[in-house]
Amino acid sequence: MSAQHRPGGIVVGVDGSPSSSVAVEWAARDAQMRGVALKIVHVVEPMVTAVEGWSADYAQAQQAWAHEIVEQAHKLAVEASSPDRAERVASEVLHAPIIPTLVEMSKESDMVVVGCRGRGAVANALLGSVSSALVRYAHCPVAVIHDDDPLTTRSPQAPVVVGVDGSPTSELATEIAFDEASRRGVGLVALHAWSDMGPLDFPSVNWAPIEWRNIKDQEEVVLAERLCGWQERYPDVVVHRVVVNDRPAPRLLEQAESAQLVVVGSHGRGGFPGMLLGSVSRAVVNSARIPVIVARLPRRP
Repeated sequence: MSAQHRPGGIVVGVDGSPSSSVAVEWAARDAQMRGVALKIVHVVEPMVTAVEGWSADYAQAQQAWAHEIVEQAHKLAVEASSPDRAERVASEVLHAPIIPTLVEMSKESDMVVVGCRGRGAVANALLGSVSSALVRYAHCPVAVIHDDDPLTTRSPQAPVVVGVDGSPTSELATEIAFDEASRRGVGLVALHAWSDMGPLDFPSVNWAPIEWRNIKDQEEVVLAERLCGWQERYPDVVVHRVVVNDRPAPRLLEQAESAQLVVVGSHGRGGFPGMLLGSVSRAVVNSARIPVIVARLPRRP
């Protein structure tokens, strides 16, 4: 069962960095699984000033480097998927501001894929400026791919993990997670954290106030109800439900240690109107060592 797709398929932004190369491989495989086109884009920022005597040479060298980046990325994308996918892999060099350009492209895309850190990122930076901006402003889901844990180190049978809290973006995250798990032929771990105050430890379950025990039972029912329709739509996906009385971010990161993909909403039930990125999605996309999809709904003008 497949989700509806936009005309633009999947867009992957490249810049020649190691993180970018891993992002291309992941995007190519995901596009193949979805049966959609892949577009490789390298955006060159316009020169702010032109210095006489070297600006023309610099521009020429920059153009040559840009085309080399997309050619290498195109080759990598075809190798990561299959030769018969070559005609569905396009590449383009654009001369424009990077972030606004990718945000604009996201309006017609299924998903935008980027590496966690670009070529100019500080070595120890958690998230680069481009990936950080896209998970805040894009009009479609954004996949952030980390290069510190190569994709080949994870078992192809490792599950997909999704955070479920009942918010609109969480519902989209759940749909994406089921679809990704179904296409990969793997299980799904659906985690619901019902406390934002950290774990509530009692000497024993019987010692805890009856209200707290009831809350956990109620939240398990809530999670089951949130997943029911999707389990009917994707009967091939085996779901493992996890309900915890803890903050969601650390528990999602814990589950990510044995998963191949994490999907989160851009902002959850505690987000206020106009919030661009929630604390949970920010923590997960910064700290997870595996691909993270941030589910974003189209933004109103």
